[in-house]
Amino acid sequence: MSENTPTYVRNVAPAKLELLIVIVNASKLRYYANLIQSAEINMQIATLVSGTSERAIMNYLGLNQSSRAAIFAVIREDKIKELLEFLDTQFSTVKDGGGIAVTVPLSSIIGTMVYGFLSNDKRTVKDE
Repeated sequence: MSENTPTYVRNVAPAKLELLIVIVNASKLRYYANLIQSAEINMQIATLVSGTSERAIMNYLGLNQSSRAAIFAVIREDKIKELLEFLDTQFSTVKDGGGIAVTVPLSSIIGTMVYGFLSNDKRTVKDE
């Protein structure tokens, strides 16, 4: 093999991955996207969203502005608890920063390189 060819680490027990879904007021989208990215998340997608839920429910969740945004991110299972606790704190302390966050387990990811990227696991590719 050449010097620049990566070698793969064998027998790495993969951490499970989950899809994180965060719904916030659209004016806070950039703030929360940056916050989520700082939690070692390599892939996230953000979009403006609308829904049919009642105004009372939206106000209860702190989503009192008319425009909302959703952030979809892939996160390792071992990072979820810490990030959700941090988001919960931000939802209650940031002005107009209310929101809701949930995770959904991902049942399969195909390919070592894809898994390594999504999980931010640097052990899947080893430079020698």
